[in-house]
Amino acid sequence: MGKVAFIFPGQGSQFVGMGKDLIEQNDKARTYFEKADEKLGMGLTEIILNGPEDVLTRTENTQPALLTVSAALQALLQDEGIVPDFVAGHSLGEYSALVAAGSMTFDDAVYAVRHRGLLMDEAVPAGQGAMAAVLGLKADSLAAVCKAVSDAGDTVQLANLNSSSQIVISGTATGVEKASERAKDAGAKRVIPLNVSGPFHSELMRPAAAKFQSVLEAAEIQAAKIPVVANVTADTVTDSQVIQELLIQQLYSPVRWAESVQKLIDLGVDTFVEVGPGKVLSGLVKKVDRKATIHAVGDLETLQQAVESLKRGEG
Repeated sequence: MGKVAFIFPGQGSQFVGMGKDLIEQNDKARTYFEKADEKLGMGLTEIILNGPEDVLTRTENTQPALLTVSAALQALLQDEGIVPDFVAGHSLGEYSALVAAGSMTFDDAVYAVRHRGLLMDEAVPAGQGAMAAVLGLKADSLAAVCKAVSDAGDTVQLANLNSSSQIVISGTATGVEKASERAKDAGAKRVIPLNVSGPFHSELMRPAAAKFQSVLEAAEIQAAKIPVVANVTADTVTDSQVIQELLIQQLYSPVRWAESVQKLIDLGVDTFVEVGPGKVLSGLVKKVDRKATIHAVGDLETLQQAVESLKRGEG
């Protein structure tokens, strides 16, 4: 078995009831949910367990909710002696990665992502921004489409480079609509509008980034004990100041996920552990390297299965 990476999902992987067995059956995991409620001064655990779904899917709730579940699971993995060689997270998931790497405390991270969500929603009034997933069109062709639309006055850009065949675009509602039509004309197989509250990872998030800087400056970001592959650069980072700068840039920069996975593979990773709800990232890893070994750890049962397999050295 080669090296192991923990990877952490972002917005979209949440569901009502996630983490239920962690809260009910594991004392250590439960403390993460209790700390989140206390730090945020709200009943986040109640929203996670019982929703309703439209409340959980609000950006300012989804982000701390996913972080809490992921952080609790990674703590249990590390307690079992499963310590990653590298970590990475998709968008919001980067904060879970930083907790796992010892760069941010859970308390600071959960507070930061709650405010990140609030600022992201404030940056662009509801209905004025949009995102869409474009399938089957190469990045350079889609970038040219976005540039043509933006040059004509409607902002739109590449937001998530998830794989060679799946790229998310983000911008004004009009810009995304125009780019979606042009992408189809350019040969895209499908364009799927995303159910999101704003144009994340686009230039329209710069106002949120400016305000978010003070939130991060109040957090005590430390040097990472485990190298983190950052969304913005698709390269490893451990320096605390660089981590902070990249988190601010991340709000308006593309998530270079496919490149991040390839970077991990180039560093010798052959086993990926997706830590958190869902299996979105597992599917994206397989698109980069079909031979990679993947464990999706979303509850106590899948955690135990992964621990047993990893301890046997099976990847």
